Amino acid sequence: MATLECEIPEGLSDTLQQRAHATGEDTSRFVTRILQRALAKSTHTLFQISTSRALVQGVYEEAVSAGQLLLHGDFGLGTFDALDGEMVLLDGVIYQVKSDGTVHRVQDDAGTPFATVLHFSDDDESVLTNLISFGDLCDLCDEHRRSQNVFYAFRVDGRFSRIRTRAMPRTQDGISLKTAAESQPEFSFNDVEGTLVGFWSPPYVSAVGIPGYHFHFLSKDRSKGGHVLDCAGNELLLKVEMIKEFHLALPDNEAFLRADLTADVSKALSAAEGNHSEKKA
Repeated sequence: MATLECEIPEGLSDTLQQRAHATGEDTSRFVTRILQRALAKSTHTLFQISTSRALVQGVYEEAVSAGQLLLHGDFGLGTFDALDGEMVLLDGVIYQVKSDGTVHRVQDDAGTPFATVLHFSDDDESVLTNLISFGDLCDLCDEHRRSQNVFYAFRVDGRFSRIRTRAMPRTQDGISLKTAAESQPEFSFNDVEGTLVGFWSPPYVSAVGIPGYHFHFLSKDRSKGGHVLDCAGNELLLKVEMIKEFHLALPDNEAFLRADLTADVSKALSAAEGNHSEKKA
């Protein structure tokens, strides 16, 4: 066994001693057990911070930091504080695709109002051939979904003959997602190698998530990316994970707590997402 020494607040030390005494364990055993639980990777568990309905209504204030988000996954997508660009979490690193087209590796203290992540562990893979559109991508991914009632994660690696993306501009709280999307710049890339990071969510999550398919892109050289609007390619490697557990964490900031989230925003969400939230939902 290794010996670990560290300084912690006196109040926390007292709480640890009390909890350990209550369980009948010595302090070392008790601390080891709670650390194992805290650091264990939850495979096949999707973690989401906040709700799509809050995002559509203009709640863009930081809910968690990038560092906190990484505790829950190494693969995923989302956005940043003030809707400042598109998030791509790939291989344990978070990248920000800004509205000027630049891509930046994110520091742990960066904030996010909405993100969906997991520890990716594929249980199925295939090679996609003659992919000519985003609709084609959805159809091919459909062949690997055995149910309409669970979540799926999709990773697609390879060289894309064509890909079109967008990135949201920095936006003030309270401005709706649909309005913000009206000024979003789009980017077109040809013959680019990279990765699609995406999820499929069932229709019944429409009040909290994004039903249907949702993909973000990041180039292999980490210089291009964004929310995927269209794509084409050949001989692309598809990896799929079925997800049976969903963990929703809600923000405790005033913007979220005071927001009116009773309205049905499905049409506005679909419009902002480029209608992909309706595709195959």
